[in-house]
Parts: sequence; structure tokens; C-alpha cells
Amino acid sequence: MEKPTSRWRLLPRTRGRWAAVVAVLAVLAGAGTWTAVADDSVPSVHREDRMMRMNGVSVDTSYFTTGGSQRRPAVLIGHGFGGSKNDVRAQAEKLAADGYAVMTWSARGFGRTSGEITLNAPDGEVKDVSGLIDWLAGRPEVELDAKGDPRVGVTGASYGGAVSLLAAGYDKRVDAIAPMISYWNLADALFPDGVFKKLWAGIFVTTGGGCQKFEKQLCEMYERVAVSGKPDAAARELLTERSPVAVADRIDVPALIVQGQSDSLFPLAQADAMAQAIRENGAPVSVDWISGGHDGGDNEGDRVESRIGAWFDRYLKDDKGADTGPAFRVTRTGGIDSTDGAALKRGADGDTYPGLVGGGEQIALGERRTQTFRNPAGANPPSVSALPGIGGGLSQLSSLGVGLSLDFPGQYARFDSAPLDKSLRVTGSPTVRVNVKADRGDAVLFGKVYDVSPDGKQQVLPSQLVAPYRIAPEEQGKPVELTLPAIDHEVDSGHRLRLVLSATDLGYASPAEPATYTVSLDGPLTVPTAPAVSTAAATLPWWTWGLPAAAVVIAAVLLLTARRRTATPAPDPALEDVPLLITDLSKKYAKSSDRYAVRDLGFRVEKGQVLGLLGPNGAGKTTTLRMLMGLITPDAGEIRVFGHAIRPGAPVLSRVGSFVEGAGFLPHLSGRANLELYWQATGRPAEDSHIDDALEIAGLGDALARAVRTYSQGMRQRLAIAQAMLGMPDLLILDEPTNGLDPPQIREMRDVMIRYAAGGRTVIVSSHLLSEVEQSCTHLVVMDRGRLVQAGPVAEITGSGDMLLVTTADEVTEPLVDKVAALPGIGSAVRVDDGHGLLVRLDGATAAQLVADLVRLDVPVTGVGPHRRLEDAFLTLISGGSA
Repeated sequence: MEKPTSRWRLLPRTRGRWAAVVAVLAVLAGAGTWTAVADDSVPSVHREDRMMRMNGVSVDTSYFTTGGSQRRPAVLIGHGFGGSKNDVRAQAEKLAADGYAVMTWSARGFGRTSGEITLNAPDGEVKDVSGLIDWLAGRPEVELDAKGDPRVGVTGASYGGAVSLLAAGYDKRVDAIAPMISYWNLADALFPDGVFKKLWAGIFVTTGGGCQKFEKQLCEMYERVAVSGKPDAAARELLTERSPVAVADRIDVPALIVQGQSDSLFPLAQADAMAQAIRENGAPVSVDWISGGHDGGDNEGDRVESRIGAWFDRYLKDDKGADTGPAFRVTRTGGIDSTDGAALKRGADGDTYPGLVGGGEQIALGERRTQTFRNPAGANPPSVSALPGIGGGLSQLSSLGVGLSLDFPGQYARFDSAPLDKSLRVTGSPTVRVNVKADRGDAVLFGKVYDVSPDGKQQVLPSQLVAPYRIAPEEQGKPVELTLPAIDHEVDSGHRLRLVLSATDLGYASPAEPATYTVSLDGPLTVPTAPAVSTAAATLPWWTWGLPAAAVVIAAVLLLTARRRTATPAPDPALEDVPLLITDLSKKYAKSSDRYAVRDLGFRVEKGQVLGLLGPNGAGKTTTLRMLMGLITPDAGEIRVFGHAIRPGAPVLSRVGSFVEGAGFLPHLSGRANLELYWQATGRPAEDSHIDDALEIAGLGDALARAVRTYSQGMRQRLAIAQAMLGMPDLLILDEPTNGLDPPQIREMRDVMIRYAAGGRTVIVSSHLLSEVEQSCTHLVVMDRGRLVQAGPVAEITGSGDMLLVTTADEVTEPLVDKVAALPGIGSAVRVDDGHGLLVRLDGATAAQLVADLVRLDVPVTGVGPHRRLEDAFLTLISGGSA
């Protein structure tokens, strides 16, 4: 076993009591680091890292306590798939500060832990957890229920949540659990109703590092199913025996089950099965439906971690006064916070968990006529509903009445209700009975329920969820009950419900052979309403969130109608090779007739240029970029990109890539997987993405195979720019690409921009870092108070003054800098950032004299030219003075 290393950190017990950091003390080697916080009530948290050898593998662990000999309960925290123990460090420190002995570890195949990924096999990852509990039992500060039996709880998200359930089933020493966004039966999650969830399964394997990182039989199973497109009995059996459902009758400890509404990987039905089984075993159960999930969205980290802490206080510390919360809670979203654009959320709860079928209300679906549709050859093109990792953002939109989904004509059946005479809150899984026939083999269908606006022009798919069904020949021609996705969604009065049964879906494998399906209804749509669940009173009047939402809809309508009304000027063939030409561009401030954000702006950008857009705050840079990207419309003037006039949605914008602010990547996916999903969502052919070219320019190397959660800020920025470069757009727009980066990362970002433009493409970069613009850009546009001040090559704008830039073949040493600075007639000499040059201020000497002296000193000079700092030039230009 390796010698453990220790670290100490002082943490606040309560938010809001942070005081200023008063000292950072370096401790002797081997003792780690201290961070001191000026709050006498804050306990110090000690972290001890060690490698533990158990069950044939080396397990990387961290152990957190506040020191002392007083016995306390222990908590194990597992990490998500593709992550490591580092992902849960912050939660571990908080629990340790609250009086727990906390252990984190990296699961097999992740982090520094050795071994193959066995997907929580009983003799693999689950046995490792028992080994960790053995170790905790020997710690003098850990509370024991009996010899060798520590008081211990287990929590974790996703993969870590599953191992918490499995640990409770296989090891009776576990006293309480809190699984988050996890699975009950991995076979049901990846092969629901016998249909292969191909996109998520592929992401799962890729996130694990590739098939070779898994146990051999798991890799063979995945490849077999991926090739056939249909899971077999052996595949289902293998995943089922490694899932918590295999020990369902043994999990009888208090369980707080947190599950995500935005989750097409492990939907709410997985949590429902957990809750039903554990409750039947006689254990206390609470269920919490959070807003986010594996598809993204808000995972409500602070609230959830606080509730987990209270849960463990009650069932590990036996604190009967701890507030464990209601038996059921669901986060509901409605409207937009006008201050920051975030979706407003409120909690709803009930004294009992309603399950997924509570309080059913029957909704007639109009005519029950038989409908016929086709499964196309190759199951292509597929319908689009759940997009792994993207659905979280879309589900937030669905709660605001904005939908994004796609069903192709002739490939689905549709059944509509009459307009609702009152609003309806759906909480759970709707069900419907149908008759299905296929002209050959199995019928594979995908069911979903839309919320349709009164005019029929807008349909919203709640949480972007769909349920697959495989109906075998022996089940066809007679009524079968279909259970639709579990959701929490309010349908307004006057809206309709629309049941759609599609032959294809992007996230799943459908039969490749063409087939004809016929479907008819055998009864109404039964909708669960969970009437005992009540929503917390709103803290603000309805209009504070309703009006912003209405404004979004109105703005969208105005935008669409404006597009219909405005005639787009014809392309100008003479400008087809000019990336950008701006002519007499003006934009007034809102509600102002004479105040301009941009006024009479004009400049031209040629191929291969890296153009810096500079100006003080309020100069109009952002407004100009927004007009350039078609996000807002100018009041006067024109923008042409490759000869095409820019309008919202103009086709030529497909030749423009943009990075405006940090992209929202999915932390559990690799960098490459994030980019592939993004491109897939655009609907453009995969071969047009040029993903390898973009990634080569971005220079991320081996990091592309790692989960984004492990990336530094600089790597995330480069990945975001790689996303903007997908399709290799001819014009790339970057707004503050170096924000939050340290000097080495800024230098890397500079190289990315230069490499991209080297291929004849054009880059426009807006930045407040003048020194960076000076080194990165070939041309500049300087703006002030909405107007153009100057445009031209960087050298032309900065080329006056008494400063000379000397470039050298070799890196300049400090002693050489001192020698140059001491030469007669030289005022000062400093090295440039990359070390391969000098900035020399002349004080009486001439350029020729300087060169002669440099040659005498054996300096390998490659160039000498005039240089004025861009900062000096910039300040001169915007002040109207002269330097």
C-alpha cells in the first residue's frame, strides 16, 4: 500500500458566514496545505489520499475527517460514470465539516484505480465497496454498530448511485442510502421493452474509454447488440444481474431517491421501481424529482446536497429533529427570471409518494380510426425527440411552451384530443390501449404525448421524452397497453393533447427492413394527475414570470413575420470572395430616436485576415457582432457576408461560426462526443463536420477522449472554439475567447486563431486584452461611441514612435537584455512575451546603430522594425489626441 498523503482545509459550516481568507500557510513537505478562514466555528477538514490494494486491483481513495478521536458516522460517496473521486470532493468536504468521516474512491477503470470496468459486478466494484467498509470499521474515529460494522451511509450520482443501492443489497452493514439520477435495472434503461437505446449505449461505452476498457464479456455483449440492433436474452440477463433489481428484496435501509426529469438515459420510471421495491421491504423512502438529469438542466446541487445531509443526520446520527423533507417532492418550472434569463422554479410536494399512475383522468382522443404508416428502409430519416445530453436545455424550453421535435410525414400515427376546458397537470406516466399490426415481424414504435397550442402551430414535447415499444407478432391484432414517458407538465386550458406513435427515433435502433404498421385506439388516454401533490406558493406575482415568457413568444412571432415581410437583397457576385463588408451600419438604442449604439459604421475584411475589433465599453462592438450573426436587425445600412445580405436565418450564415460565450458542454461526455452530438443536432451530414480538422487546429490532443468535467478552463475554451469551427466555416467570430484564461492558455488560444486563419479563412475577434490582439491579429477595427475610429493593419496603426521591435532566432536571455539596455543611446530594453525578441526604446541612438551593436553582441537578429504599443495607439485614437 502506498504511503498516504494528507491535506487540510478549513471549511465554513454554513453558507453566508464566509469571512475573508486571512492566510495561506505552506506546511512542511508531506503535511500538505492549509487554507485558513477567519471564522472560529469552522472545523478543519483533513484529507488523506491512499491507494488500497483489494480484490486484485489498486483503488485510489480519499478520506476526509475533521480530526479528533470522537466517533462519528461514515459516508461513502461514489462518482458518476466516466469520472473519478475528484468529482465529489466538494460534497465530501461539506459532509466531513458537518461531522462525518467521508470516503471517496475512483471506481475500477477510472482515475488512478486499476482493473477493468465490470459495471458494478458483485465480485467487482460492489465487493470493492465492502472492502472500503472493512477499512472504515478499523478507524478509531468511526462509530460502530458492532465489531466490524461501522455506521455508514452511501450516496452517489448515476453509476455511483447504483453502487449505493447495490452496496445496501449485498452488504448489511450499510445503514442509509441516497442514490441520485441512477438506475434500478440497467437492462431496462438501455434495452427498454426490448428496443436498443443505441445513442446512449454508445455514449456509455465511449465515456468509459472505449470497449477495450470493459470486461471482455461486456464488450462482446455491446458489440453484438450494436451490430444486430436488437438486444438478446443473454444481454438482458448480463445487465440485470449487475443491477440493483437483482437484490431488490435485500435493500431495506432508509433511501432518499433523487431522479431527474430531464433524463432520457435513466428516466423517472427507474426511480419509481426503486421506491416501490424498497418501500415494500419496510424501509423509509422519499422521492425527489429534480429539474435536471443526464440530458442536462439544473441538478439543484446545493439543495439536493443539503437534503442528503439532513437524511444522513436523521438515519446515521439518529437526529430525530432533522428535516428530511416530504415523502415526495418535484421541482416545477414556469416562466423566466427577467433579471438573468434563468427558468423560475418552485417545489411541489406530497405527504406520500403518488407513484406514476396516481389520480388518473381519462382524455378522449377523437376518432378511433385505423391509421397506416411506414417504417422506412434503414429506419432513415428518424424522428427526433430525445437527444442525449441536449434534452436538458430543450426540456427547460418545453416548460415555457417552446418545443423542438420532428416527426416525418408517413412515418407516424397521430391522435388528438378536443381542446381542454381547464388546465391539467400531468404528473406520472400516461397510458393508452391500442391495436397494432405489422406486415412483417415485430412492430417497433415510439410513443409520445405532445402539448399542442390552440392554433395548432406549436407542439411541445415535455422533457423531450419518448417511450419505445416492441410488439411481437403474437401480441399484434389485440389490445395492448402502452405506458408513455413519466413527466411533470401543465397543459393549459384550450390546449390539446396529441398522442404520436412513430416508426423511428434518432436515439434508438429500429428495424432496418421496411415495414407497414397499422394502429387503432382501444380506449382513451389515461393521464395521472397526482392530486395530493401541491405546489408551493409563488414568491412573486404571476406576471413577473408570465410576462417575460409571453415576451419570448411575441418576439418569436415578430421575428418570423418580419422575415416574411422583408425582402432580401440579391447577392452581389463582385463580393462573393469577400468574407465581410459592412456599409453605413446604424442601430439605435431601444426606445430612443436619436441615441445610437452603432452609427454609420463601415469596414471590409479580406480572406486570411485575423481582425481585432477593439473599443471601450459602450463602443458598439457587441451590437455589431449581434447584427453580423443575424441575431438583431440594423436600423440602417447593410452587412454582406460573401456577397449575401445578412438577415435572421440567412443561408449564408452556415458559412459563419461563432463563439459568443462559454458553450454548455455535458460534463460526463468526452470532448469528442460533445462535438459529435452538437453536429448531429444541426441535422447536417456527418462528413461535412470536418471534426478532425477542427480538433487538430484546437490542439486538444489526447484530452478529447476524456470527460469534459476533467478539462481546465483553457481546454473548455478551446473545445468551445472547436465547436464553432465545426464545418470549417469561412468566417469565424470570437467574442472574448481568452476570458478567464491564464497567460499560457492565452498563448495557446492565440495559436489556435492564427492556425485557423492560415488556411485562407477569416477570424474576427473581439477582446479587451490589447497585448493579445496586438500579437494575434493582422488587422484592427477601432470603435468608439458607435463609430469607426480607424481601421487597417496592426503595423500601420501601431507603427509610429521611438520603440523598435527586434525579433531573434533564439530566446533572449536576461543577461543579454541587461547588455542591450546598457548600450549608449538606449532608454530601455525588455523581452517580448515569448522570449524571442526585444522591445527597445531609443534614447538618442538610431536604428542602424542599434543593429550594429546587436551584431557585435552576437544576437541572432531576424528583424527590426518600428513598434508602438497597441495600448498607446488605442488610447490615442479614442481620445482624439496624438502620440
